[in-house]
Amino acid sequence: MKIATYNVNGINGRLPVLLRWLEERRPDIVCLQELKAPDEKFPLSAIRTAGYDAIWHGQKSWNGVAILSRVGMPVETRRGLPHDPDPGQSRYIEAAVNGMLIAGLYMPNGNPRPGPKFDYKLAWFAQLEAHAAALFATDAPVVLAGDFNVMPTDLDVYKPERWRDDALFAPAVRDAYARLLDQGWTDALRARHPGETIYTFWDYFRNAYGRNAGLRIDHLLLNGPAAARLKTAEVDSDVRGWEKSSDHAPVRIELGDRPRRRRAGPAG
Repeated sequence: MKIATYNVNGINGRLPVLLRWLEERRPDIVCLQELKAPDEKFPLSAIRTAGYDAIWHGQKSWNGVAILSRVGMPVETRRGLPHDPDPGQSRYIEAAVNGMLIAGLYMPNGNPRPGPKFDYKLAWFAQLEAHAAALFATDAPVVLAGDFNVMPTDLDVYKPERWRDDALFAPAVRDAYARLLDQGWTDALRARHPGETIYTFWDYFRNAYGRNAGLRIDHLLLNGPAAARLKTAEVDSDVRGWEKSSDHAPVRIELGDRPRRRRAGPAG
């Protein structure tokens, strides 16, 4: 099972890029962020022609999330976080898909900091923490995926000293992400690349992609049953270099049909 997250930065403007990526990589389930389109402007016909069913939570000009699947219709279980501090913003969607629970999110950016946008980010993160605790306890595999707008550690940002005052790198935000992991979630990409410099976002300015001056802000978190099936986790960084591409690259994982067996230790 191949599961991906991709901030498309405008689904209609980037639709040729999205469709090309879907055709070339054939992920089974995809969480999309930043649709930047109201519900009625979601390109369902093109998505279906590509072989995918979809559910989405749109918003004019901003935000917006979706779940695509070519392994069965996503059955929506939640739209928006419980006790969302601003339900008018489309940032969370959740569905049962092929025996799994898939949760797609788009975390508030939070800049400028300090200020009301940063306060909103922390409030939204607090509600995510509360809901994630219940998700983690689910017996079925759960994947919590999306643009978290968080660089968890210095390893996840090019020249971290330049980002100390940014809302994506603020201590309170990194602490909130660490509390998620403390619930037991596995950061799939970091689990498979523990010491590697690996990014998922490159700004459009100053040749950031060419210089590999990036950030790792797109994450897939796995509960116990999902983590036990984790085989691979990769960034499709080449997609960022395609013409008219998003400033994010897709991140994808592969889960096996069965939990991975642990190697037996030495006899004795």
